[in-house]
Amino acid sequence: QVQLVESGGGLVQSGGSLRLSCAASGFTFSFHAMNWYRQAPGKERELIASTRPTVGSTNVAESVKGRFTISRDNAKKTVYLQMNSLTPEDTAVYYCNVYVYSRDYWGQGTQVTVSS
Repeated sequence: QVQLVESGGGLVQSGGSLRLSCAASGFTFSFHAMNWYRQAPGKERELIASTRPTVGSTNVAESVKGRFTISRDNAKKTVYLQMNSLTPEDTAVYYCNVYVYSRDYWGQGTQVTVSS
């Protein structure tokens, strides 16, 4: 079955950096776009970054452009989210996502907390 396992979240001071990882299994990773979403308390889940099957083809939301970078390693079946210059507004649960077998799959989420 499809599994997405995120890691790398934690508590960081404002201005700091974190790198999230999402290890995928249960589908042909290299064939599918991978996405990172986040959901802050009281807010809707938002798409913040996507990477197409072709390595190097990425998109990031305007709210994180210039600070966050998404990348993928097809050999390791892993997608990454490098987050720099973090601010308290980046505090959220971050989720890995893939649309495969005609539905969305989500990881369990990893908490990122940025202190001021």
